[in-house]
Amino acid sequence: MISREEVLNLANLSKLYLDEEEIENIRKEMDSMINFANEINSLDAKCEKLPEINNISNAFREDEIVESYPQEEILKNVDGGREGFFYIKKSN
Repeated sequence: MISREEVLNLANLSKLYLDEEEIENIRKEMDSMINFANEINSLDAKCEKLPEINNISNAFREDEIVESYPQEEILKNVDGGREGFFYIKKSN
């Protein structure tokens, strides 16, 4: 359990002024956090060994050049598309 003196020491190190209500609230919150951490530490975190993976191959593929859509097709529904580019108005 976190004591009032420990909260005051932390507040002093942090250069914080706490009134009595804040001291008690922080003490309860810190107690809750420490209890939660202790609960997590008490859990059995054993896991089964994963099966070994054999015959792993490189997942990367070679770059391939593929045809794209024609520029006219891409720009046909764009207001202001000119010379093969999207023109965007400058915002203020």
